[in-house]
Amino acid sequence: MADLLAGPSFPDREFVLAGATYAEVYQLAAAFRAAFDELDANSSAVCLCTENKAVIAAAILAAVCGGPPLVLPFSHAPNVLEELRASMNLPAVIADPEKELPQGIKALFFQKTGLESWSGMPTDRFDPGAELLRLYTGGSTGKPRIWSKTVKNMFAEAFFHAEKMAITAEDRFLSTVPANHIYGLLFSVLVPLVSGAGAAGEIPVFPQEIIALLGQYKASVLVSIPMHYRVLGSGAIPRGALRLALSSAGVLEPNDGLYFYKQTGVGVTEIYGSTETGGIATRSRAQGQTAFTAFELVDWKIMEERLLVRSDFLPPDLEKDQQGFFSTSDRVSAHGENSFHLLGRADGVVKVAGRRVDLEEIQERLKKMAGVRDALVIAMPVEMGRENEIAALVEGALEPAQIRQELSMVLEPYALPRIIRVVSRIPRTPAGKFNRLEVEGILKNNAG
Repeated sequence: MADLLAGPSFPDREFVLAGATYAEVYQLAAAFRAAFDELDANSSAVCLCTENKAVIAAAILAAVCGGPPLVLPFSHAPNVLEELRASMNLPAVIADPEKELPQGIKALFFQKTGLESWSGMPTDRFDPGAELLRLYTGGSTGKPRIWSKTVKNMFAEAFFHAEKMAITAEDRFLSTVPANHIYGLLFSVLVPLVSGAGAAGEIPVFPQEIIALLGQYKASVLVSIPMHYRVLGSGAIPRGALRLALSSAGVLEPNDGLYFYKQTGVGVTEIYGSTETGGIATRSRAQGQTAFTAFELVDWKIMEERLLVRSDFLPPDLEKDQQGFFSTSDRVSAHGENSFHLLGRADGVVKVAGRRVDLEEIQERLKKMAGVRDALVIAMPVEMGRENEIAALVEGALEPAQIRQELSMVLEPYALPRIIRVVSRIPRTPAGKFNRLEVEGILKNNAG
């Protein structure tokens, strides 16, 4: 960290490819640090409302040196920012000039030019245990939940991944995941930053965009999500172009990963973890791995099928047992000395009519049906009661009656989804996770 805060080793090297040099990032950091000092001492946090990776990196560098914590909102919509302002006493928002912001909140805008030369960051208030970020989980779980991360949490993980993946200043990152998601933040901002690497500023969504930008920037590392790898194995990415392909925010289907490897020569590395835990383990189907292998810095154990983890990536305010282990929401089974198989979420088992039903099992059976591209199965509470009813949202071209008939051949009557809705596309968040709120809205209003 001392070297990182001392200033850029190669000032003229691009941090944001064709966008900002390392010198400009550090100049922005100095400007933010000065602005932070002018804020009210009672300010609880500053909202980081931008997709500009140079600005994000600069704000983080400034916050590391005694600045206020930075809030990464799950959405940049004005109503979301207004709620955050009211709940957190946010005095300011770091935003792009074109952003629409709530009235009464100070906006911090900085340009990359016209700033004084870098003279070092004041490190007298540097504290590894200080709160650095507040991030949100949401979409797949309903109402967003906030998680705090310390300087040590974030940078211990960034330095670890950079070393483990042998990232160098010659690497160029392209990410399809926005930086307000911890996966996108780590691998499109922090890992490049601590490695001296470059990162594309764009966040492509469509396959043609991704492929075009990979070629334009000669990217060596692709940071993406399962839904993109499903459509990126068409052979349009030249063999040998990529060095690493990373996937997270969901389970990569085996056939998708193997097909991508066959077409590009690069095996997809799946990173398993969550916002609250940080990275936990990896696997590569191309190397014949079906189980996840835990990172060297992560201790883990299993209690009643539940995975418990302990590492420097866990925030201090997370509830842990006496040995410092945090209980995740995932069920696992041990595989060898340091690996495990994922069995599904612990909250994916519900009771219907007094009987246990595994939602993951129903979901997997749906995905295996001909004509089904994707599926999501959830439990929805029955109004005026304590029971659950099972609902399924299916992406494909089948009729609900046909789906129900096929499921009735392999499931008990009590496990059959009561609500089945077929759509052309299941709503997802920008990070690739199912958007739980939109899904529930579709199921409630369009029962099949």
